[in-house]
Amino acid sequence: MNNRFFRAPAILSILLIGLAWISPASATPMTSCTMTYTMSGFSFVYKQYDGTGNISCSNGQHAVVGLSSKSIGFTIGKSEIDGTGTFSEVKNINEIYGDYVSLDAHAGVTKSVDGEVLTCGEISLVLSGVGRGVDIGVSLGALSISPIKQ
Repeated sequence: MNNRFFRAPAILSILLIGLAWISPASATPMTSCTMTYTMSGFSFVYKQYDGTGNISCSNGQHAVVGLSSKSIGFTIGKSEIDGTGTFSEVKNINEIYGDYVSLDAHAGVTKSVDGEVLTCGEISLVLSGVGRGVDIGVSLGALSISPIKQ
């Protein structure tokens, strides 16, 4: 009986040391990132826009990226858009690269307005922009974000 009394604290101590070793204190802190971008393109049922962006994060990381958007929907026009984007928090800027599913609404005559909500796995991105052109529509597609080597 005395043996069991001394074994329980020993096992509990080993478990606590193990939990301390894998505690969230060793986890990578999250960072917030924003992007400014410029895109131009056309749409007639099929929409294709290409451009570049500058991403900066609160942890000091930054990148120049290439943007390519392809979608399909009820859409027609041609425009150039300058805008900003806000990403959900990430551990590292490298998590931002990839293909985002997008739902897009845009409209304008001479002055265009564009808004998109995108997702890539657990990461979300909200884009909003203004520009020049003639366009109107709603579409569903993808936006690819890739690093540009400098």
